[in-house]
Amino acid sequence: MPPSPIPELIIEESPRTNRLTTFIKFSFFLGLGIFIIWLSLRGLTPEERIQILHSFRIANYNWVILTVAMGISSHVLRALRWMLFFEPLGYHPSLKNTFFAVMVGYFANMAFPRLGEVTRCGILARYEKIPFNKSFGTVITERAIDMIIFIFLFFLMIVTQAGTIGHYLNTNIYPKLAEKFNNPLFGRVFLFSSIAFGALLIAIIYLLRKKIAASSLFHKVMRLILGFWEGLKSLSLISKPGLFIFYSIAIWVLYFFMLYVCFFCFTDTSTLSPGAALSGLVLGSVGIMVTPGGIGLYPAIIQETMMLYGIVRTTGLALGWISWTAQTSMILALGGVSLLLLSFNKQTNGKA
Repeated sequence: MPPSPIPELIIEESPRTNRLTTFIKFSFFLGLGIFIIWLSLRGLTPEERIQILHSFRIANYNWVILTVAMGISSHVLRALRWMLFFEPLGYHPSLKNTFFAVMVGYFANMAFPRLGEVTRCGILARYEKIPFNKSFGTVITERAIDMIIFIFLFFLMIVTQAGTIGHYLNTNIYPKLAEKFNNPLFGRVFLFSSIAFGALLIAIIYLLRKKIAASSLFHKVMRLILGFWEGLKSLSLISKPGLFIFYSIAIWVLYFFMLYVCFFCFTDTSTLSPGAALSGLVLGSVGIMVTPGGIGLYPAIIQETMMLYGIVRTTGLALGWISWTAQTSMILALGGVSLLLLSFNKQTNGKA
């Protein structure tokens, strides 16, 4: 078995406590996904359930094969983009190990969100001798870039789909947010809590500053921060910025087509515009952020999104489940195979 993915940040903790915490977190997110599945299926009539099963039977699964191929291609591009971060740092990991790390990371995220970011850095630390803190800095930068692209796509969706999504947001989302943040009591409580927490934190740090500065944990955190900053700086030192931009755009283009080609699985959705796929991509991504791999929530969001475009909810739900199942199966299969192949991998490249 590989060693701990974060060897420099090990904190003495009871193995039983650690396992219990992990189990609780996993159970919570898995339970949330199962609860959402139950909610999405609870309101279906027996006739609608029969219609969903019928949709699965009549779906054209040739398009599913294409979407899986696109998914694999997006992960290869992500590995290639990640490799560009390491060149300014003097490291040259192999594409094979980098791709394995990416897939195992996605595999780990199915169990617990954000665990994959730590896991894939640990894999490169073991097999490519790249310090964890440096690779983790590049992962945070990579996620920040993806978030920027996601925000751009969100606003693009609002602008291009204003007549459909705009009405939905104005009716269901914005009023609830405005009600919460315009509530005077909420504002006062939030402000008071923030000030009290900040003052308490500053007081604790000041009173314990000498002990904190002398602790081994403080030095480990400082090493992590320095390595993290070095990983962030690698973005400005990338020798092939054009290629980096191409990879970043191509990854999200493939994400878009991974959903769009699934529209052709059904006659009803095959006539939908690319704008519908953009809405599904953006709103469905929120589901993936909330629950592990989007279990339960992603198909439900796709169903709701497709209903905005005139698709009956049974077909929309079937489309969501087909899209989710195809990508999840691919991640589980490739992630498991990558983990197995890494266990036989004895070669390490290290620093140039």
